[in-house]
Amino acid sequence: MDITIGAQSVVGPVRSQNEDTIGWLVPTDPEERKVRGSLAGVADGVAGSGRGGDASRRAMETALKVFREAKPNSTPRQILSTLFNEANIGIYDAGMVSREQGRGATTFTAAIFRDNQVTVGHVGDSRAYLIQGAAIHRLTADHSYAGIQVSMGFLSEAEAMSSRSRLQLTRSLGHDPFVKVDYTTATVSAGNYVLLCSDGIHGCVSDAELVEAVQRHAPGEASKYLVALAERRGSDDNISVLIARIDRVEVVAYYRGVPFYPKVQPAGLNAGSEVGKVLDDRFELKEVLSEGGMATVYRAVDRSTGEAVAVKIPFMRFESDPGSYTRFEREEQIGQLLHHPSVLRVIPVQKKSRPYLAMELLEGQTLAQLLSSVRPLPAGDAVRIASRLCEALQYVHDQQVVHRDLKPQNIMICQDGSLRIMDFGIAKAKGDRNLSLRGFSPTMGTPDYMAPEQVRGEPGDERTDIYSLGAMLYEMVTGKTPFQGENAYIVMNSRLSGDPVAPRTLRPETSPVLEEIILHAMEREPEKRYLSVTGFQSDLDHQDLVNVTGRAERLRPPKLWEVQWRRFRVIALAIAFVFLLFGLIFVISHGEKGTPRPMGIPGR
Repeated sequence: MDITIGAQSVVGPVRSQNEDTIGWLVPTDPEERKVRGSLAGVADGVAGSGRGGDASRRAMETALKVFREAKPNSTPRQILSTLFNEANIGIYDAGMVSREQGRGATTFTAAIFRDNQVTVGHVGDSRAYLIQGAAIHRLTADHSYAGIQVSMGFLSEAEAMSSRSRLQLTRSLGHDPFVKVDYTTATVSAGNYVLLCSDGIHGCVSDAELVEAVQRHAPGEASKYLVALAERRGSDDNISVLIARIDRVEVVAYYRGVPFYPKVQPAGLNAGSEVGKVLDDRFELKEVLSEGGMATVYRAVDRSTGEAVAVKIPFMRFESDPGSYTRFEREEQIGQLLHHPSVLRVIPVQKKSRPYLAMELLEGQTLAQLLSSVRPLPAGDAVRIASRLCEALQYVHDQQVVHRDLKPQNIMICQDGSLRIMDFGIAKAKGDRNLSLRGFSPTMGTPDYMAPEQVRGEPGDERTDIYSLGAMLYEMVTGKTPFQGENAYIVMNSRLSGDPVAPRTLRPETSPVLEEIILHAMEREPEKRYLSVTGFQSDLDHQDLVNVTGRAERLRPPKLWEVQWRRFRVIALAIAFVFLLFGLIFVISHGEKGTPRPMGIPGR
């Protein structure tokens, strides 16, 4: 099995030192990889144990040593059993020698990649996920009190993300001389991902965001993106993630118990191998520009015009995944409806021999990349960017298309100073059945920029985009996203029960007029927002005519208990309805039994 690994581990915004350890071993020799496989692991030192960092490092060093020295005929399960037991007793013994410094303990999640399977060993609350297309499967269970509460139905997964009981571990390495290890084996295909992370990630980032990260970025960039996202949300722990992309697997068959390898399944990763090819006698692929989680983008020459273009070719595995392929197809269909200088131009191709997307070639950086280096932006620059986006967005709405995923990552600032709105993968087009959202949830979007109606599961309309653009302007002006929280669940649901902090509280030099405009666009109820993007742009361009109505004084902070009560109320009403229905059935059935039947008359 061939894999590509990207990983990142940082101390996080709260802790003073990093007690996480990540590690991997991918043999360079193909035959050794076939026989031994590859190893990856994440260890999260237990802070309250005194020497959590020492424990996590010892666990990883032991794992790499055991894996390196394992006999060739050892199974992945045997190797994992040995490394977990040796790591556990090593940490335990070290803690017994110098107890005054603390015993030391750590979580540990390790994965061995061999043949067409991944085998995971797990102790603690770090996690392993298998991502296949748009689907994500958790391969581990949290050994924490919160994990027990979830399994017993006392807490939901979303509630557990913010519960303090997730910090109470029920199992770790080094705590006792004997440790119980969970083992899981899953069959994988080329193009799947295995993601290992500490609770500094999964305590702040939703499953949907994990999927989106690996679909949009190569493993190295995806790991950096997820770590930065957790940092921005104020993760209260060290933050570590390791992403392994399955590039190729050996399809294993057995004859009388002996494995052999009849063929190799390619990943469909196009890097390098497609360069020099000509698609449909038109697009000559010159070089790889980028490789994300779903596709490779090439610089190409359109032989029919001679101009340089970008060609996006999805990995073959996504052609059979309905959700992923529908998003790719949708991006092309809606792109061909739109013709505006500030919307990414899609080049129409009448006949294709394979799926791909031809687009104009853009040079520059995304708004998200700009904000990573300049935060906040000068207020005047932020207003000008928002105004130009309003103009493009109004055109999109005039074509009866709603983007529904506006965010800085989907705005390109080109080298010539022009802007492009990109990625219409979950957009909604009115009156066109061919552009339905097959395979997509109506709540899809990005938590930091989603409108309240999207959180409620409603499909949204033009005012949904107005809210998202307002949230982007808020971030450009203040340097912070509108709602902060420990995890995506809190970030999303905060906007249902309250309002963001007033922009002038975060950046006092912001004018009261600009604050009024931002808060008008971000009203919780759609009918209170701007009626159109044109109205939004008019206020941005003519701030001297804006009437300040005191929106900032009417803001109220989010009250999460209201969100919880709303959900409880729905559940309670549903239960009451069921009891009422059964009561009616009971009354009707007993009423029929109690009705006297007419007696027959003899002789008739």
